[in-house]
Amino acid sequence: MIAPELPPGARHAPATARNREAIAEVLAAELPERGRILEVASGTGEHCAWFARRFPELRWQPSDPDADARGSIAAWCEGIGTVARPLALDVAEAWPGDVAGDAILCINMVHISPWEATLGLMAHAGRLLAASAPLILYGPYRQRGEVTASSNEAFDASLKARDARWGLRFVEDVDAAAASHELRRTRLVPMPANNLTLVYRRQ
Repeated sequence: MIAPELPPGARHAPATARNREAIAEVLAAELPERGRILEVASGTGEHCAWFARRFPELRWQPSDPDADARGSIAAWCEGIGTVARPLALDVAEAWPGDVAGDAILCINMVHISPWEATLGLMAHAGRLLAASAPLILYGPYRQRGEVTASSNEAFDASLKARDARWGLRFVEDVDAAAASHELRRTRLVPMPANNLTLVYRRQ
C-alpha cells in the first residue's frame, strides 16, 4: 500500500485508514445529530479530520498532551471549518473550565497509557457530560471468561515491554472505573482486527 502524501508537519498512522469506516458506523448510531465532539488523545489527527468530513453537521474539538501531535492534528485538519484548534489536554491533570463536549471520543489511548489515565478520563467524562451523553472508547481489550486473540496477547506483551504500566485492560475494570463516575456501559461492539468499541453514557 502506498503511503498517502502528508500535509507539512503531519504524522501518519496506517491503522487509521483500516479502522475509520468501522468506527464511523458506530459513531453514526451513537453521536448526537448536532453539537461538539471532544476527542481525547487525538494522536496524528487523521481520525478527527476524516470524521469531521464524514459528519459535517458536528463540531469537533481535538486534543492531545503532546505538542508534536497537536502540530500533526492541526496539519491534517487545516481548512476544515468544523474543527477547532487542538487543545493541550492531559487526562491525568485538571482541565480548563471552558472545556466542553456533547460527546467524548477516545481512540487507542487506554492500552497505551498508565491505568491512571483511564481513571482520569472517566473522572473528566463524568464531570463534563450531560445526562445520557456518550463516552466512546475504541481499542483492544480483554474480557474475563473469554479467550484473548493471540495477536492481542502478543501486542499486550510488546506494550508491557515498552512500559510496564501499559497493556490491554479488562472491559470489566473499565466498566467499574466508569461506574464510579456515574457512567454506564450501554454497548459493546466487536470491531475488525480483534478490537472493541465501548459506549458509556452519563446516568
